[in-house]
Amino acid sequence: MGAFLGLRRVLGAPENGAAATPTLPRFGALRPDPARILDLPPGFSYRVISRAGDTMHDGLRVPAAHDGMAAFDGGNGRVILICNHELELGDGALGPFAAGGRHPALARCYDDGGGEPCAGGTTTLIYKPSTGKVEKHFLSLAGTERNCAGGPTPWGSWLSCEETVTKPDGKRTRTHGWVFEVPAAAREPVDPVPLTALGRFNHEAIAVDPATGILYLTEDTPDSLLYRFLPSEPGRLDAGGRLQALALPDLKHGDTRNWGDTPEQIEAGHIFAARWIELENTDSPDDDLRLRGHAAGAALFARGEGICHGGDAIYFACTSGGRIGAGQIFRYRPSASEGRAEESARPATLELFVESTDRRQLENCDNLVMAPWGDLIACEDADAPCALVGITPAGQMYLLAQNSWSDSELAGACFAPDGRTLFVNAQKAGLTLAIEGPFPV
Repeated sequence: MGAFLGLRRVLGAPENGAAATPTLPRFGALRPDPARILDLPPGFSYRVISRAGDTMHDGLRVPAAHDGMAAFDGGNGRVILICNHELELGDGALGPFAAGGRHPALARCYDDGGGEPCAGGTTTLIYKPSTGKVEKHFLSLAGTERNCAGGPTPWGSWLSCEETVTKPDGKRTRTHGWVFEVPAAAREPVDPVPLTALGRFNHEAIAVDPATGILYLTEDTPDSLLYRFLPSEPGRLDAGGRLQALALPDLKHGDTRNWGDTPEQIEAGHIFAARWIELENTDSPDDDLRLRGHAAGAALFARGEGICHGGDAIYFACTSGGRIGAGQIFRYRPSASEGRAEESARPATLELFVESTDRRQLENCDNLVMAPWGDLIACEDADAPCALVGITPAGQMYLLAQNSWSDSELAGACFAPDGRTLFVNAQKAGLTLAIEGPFPV
């Protein structure tokens, strides 16, 4: 099966007659994994450090569906990993709690489901790369739904996003579609406080600009918007702020998706001036925030997913965008006066950085992370095999790793603070891997 799946990465004639981007030999050709989990270049290896169903140090099960993740400095050579689990009500058999069991964490569930807690949330893992040992593993957010991605903050926390807009329905007791904050320093489940000022929609991921404290948020729908949150107090998201949506005044129909039936097509490298539209009623009980935003002039994107900060820009993936629907990555460069009244005189810009024209090189990019050596690393969520694809500042692509052995997407890629360990999740397999090797740091 692995040999067959790997054929997708053998380059031949490019799809749709488009010229294929050269594949770089960045770390060398991938070698088949004897353990049938992840293929890596020569000199690289991995450890499995989290496996769904295992027992954690708090006595609970490791939940399944590992997704978005971030790494923080734990001191003394330790790394703190906070990992999302994309589960929902009805997934109790895959969640942390045993049926009918009792545990102190149940008292801190956001939604107890009337006795069957919503199974999503986060786990925190303390790992020491020098020993390869997991020193502590525990539930850190409970009772939420479809915790897909999110983003780390410069003040040392993980923002966990619910990719759902479910409501109380006889089993669910709370409204969902929010962002929750989990401090890296937490050693037990946090009080689950929804950050309602960040809006209610199908949240996917968040990037925080460390220079300003401004948040940029993606939305996983085919007609999604890109959002910006201007906090009243940077670093204090519970203090409120203003939610806005990106508009592109020079794009007549405001549609970036490049699908065959979209009214306009944009080319990679084209740069647009950006402006931001104020949004109202952002708790959106009817899930119409994106519709109202687009009617007011906000631009449309094709399933906004991963987003990260790197250098002087924010990069975000639109997993189904482009002429062949294989994904786009945009680069947003903030204004020198970002979020202030003067930004209209010196507007931010948006550029289509990469659009996939060949599924064998990049297919349905999802989570993103900026590597310490300045390349963007994209996780694929596509038909097997899914890969980690490196993208240079010039837009050239290479394979960093590949799951040739199952249909599990790769997710949550993030680097340890020292840049020497890359962590990634195999979602369907319910695994977190710690990858080491000759990374340029």
